[in-house]
Amino acid sequence: MSRRTLLGALPATLAAPALLAQTPPRPDDLATHADGLDQLRTLIITVGGQTRFANAFGGRRLDQTANIKSVSKTVLATLTGIAIDRGILEGPDQPVLPILGRAPFGDARDDLTIGDLLSMRAGLESTSGENYGAWIASRDWVDYALTRDLVGRPGGRFIYSTGSWHILGAALSQASGLSLLEMARAWLGAPMGIAFAPWVQDRRGRYLGGNEMAMTPSDLARIGELVLNDGRVGDEQVVSAEWIHTSWQPRGRSRWSGDAYGYGWFLTSFAGQQACYGRGYGGQMLVVVPALDMSISITSDPTLPARSGGYFSDLRALVDHAVADFATA
Repeated sequence: MSRRTLLGALPATLAAPALLAQTPPRPDDLATHADGLDQLRTLIITVGGQTRFANAFGGRRLDQTANIKSVSKTVLATLTGIAIDRGILEGPDQPVLPILGRAPFGDARDDLTIGDLLSMRAGLESTSGENYGAWIASRDWVDYALTRDLVGRPGGRFIYSTGSWHILGAALSQASGLSLLEMARAWLGAPMGIAFAPWVQDRRGRYLGGNEMAMTPSDLARIGELVLNDGRVGDEQVVSAEWIHTSWQPRGRSRWSGDAYGYGWFLTSFAGQQACYGRGYGGQMLVVVPALDMSISITSDPTLPARSGGYFSDLRALVDHAVADFATA
């Protein structure tokens, strides 16, 4: 399955495309546009596997480790696909509680599946936003997330929650017998030359699922190249093209951005081109534009917010700019 086949599987309209100026901006304007964003730290653009733009800002370096925040969810979704490819997990429809060795709750939680967690449709009260502090202060992050009030049904509406991803990470570790760090290093790091440093662990020693992973901007760009190359690195099939196709199917929609959501990827349009992206607090992004064979990796100050109507809107405009430049180059 080629990337163009994957593109054809994407819905024709994922979100209203951003409006473009009548005259597309010149490519040499891109650095000036990026340099005007105070929170921006690095920007790397690859097209056809070749680096076409790579700049660091504010004294940063492209080889300096960055906290990718919730773009970690996109990485964890890829690890989940590899686990399914290898038969460690049965598939997205597999129930979660038996993997964790948990007794039934006797309510809708018993129907919770791997796919529900991947698409942030667990039905459980969110542990993100204003609830994040109480969650990470709890003694058992998995138990706390699982025992939140049911505010929807599993497989229903999109509820952004990092706790759901931590449940997924715990299930993946239980099924594989490996920590998330061991998985990341063996399944992605080794074949791709990516160095995964240890990141935050909960009080039970489980690595945080869906947040706080750290890698260099160049390594983040390699993840984008992996999915654009149908999951292959050289002669090795790291993750199946079928899983990438599955991940890019819309299953929910963010009430903040209006973008659709698949398995670890938001789905939208940039400069009229269908695209998929991971997004993290502070303005971390990994964008892939299959029709252009293009990836864009962005790191920003992880200590400052990037709201949909603020800095994240600025980043969307920057990505629109970049896509428009290379679509007309």
